Amino acid sequence: RPFRGVTLIELLVVFAIIAILALVLVTSQSAFNRTFILANTAYDVALTIRSAEVYGLGSRLNAGLQNTGYGVHFDYTGSSLTSFIFFADHHPFSPTTCHPSPGEGYVMAPTAAAGDCVYTSLYESAYATTYTLGNRITIDKICAKANDAWECTGSGLITLDVTFARPNTRAYLVKNNSYNASAIVTEACLSLVSPYGGSPRYISVKLSGAITASATRCYP
Repeated sequence: RPFRGVTLIELLVVFAIIAILALVLVTSQSAFNRTFILANTAYDVALTIRSAEVYGLGSRLNAGLQNTGYGVHFDYTGSSLTSFIFFADHHPFSPTTCHPSPGEGYVMAPTAAAGDCVYTSLYESAYATTYTLGNRITIDKICAKANDAWECTGSGLITLDVTFARPNTRAYLVKNNSYNASAIVTEACLSLVSPYGGSPRYISVKLSGAITASATRCYP
């Protein structure tokens, strides 16, 4: 019986199927990598905020500072935000602060060094660390909710500070470098995006101290 080989058309069909499968596999893997990197970055940012909470409640000593609060500062002065600052909240002169010390006459004040709950380079640059986002990921929007109304970048919000000070487990959420006791910020939201596409990742921080790195869209 004569031997029957593979025709050119059959060979081309096999090659085409292999090429299609390889393309689907590479595309799916690339999309997965983009999603994974963005999610991992969101968790890193949320973990930094959590570290501020742990340090603030645990009275971590920083360069001689005792019982100080700790916070994370986001400054959105451009079209995107690629870095943020982790700082020890040290404001030694002003008694009108968000967590004044008992020594200033505030009997019910927390047992923490006085602080204004915002990053001030004049006092705190020596106790601060700047973190830069990698893989061209940016924080494209920061938002804060006060009196049931959201304010975001592009509509008046420029800076956001998330600070923790002992013994309160709550977060001090401050917008535009000014703590306002009559308009307490009850929730903050960060939106992270990748230049390679995909859905944004949202980080939610609430007044209670709850931090979520995989929140659903947390602003209007």
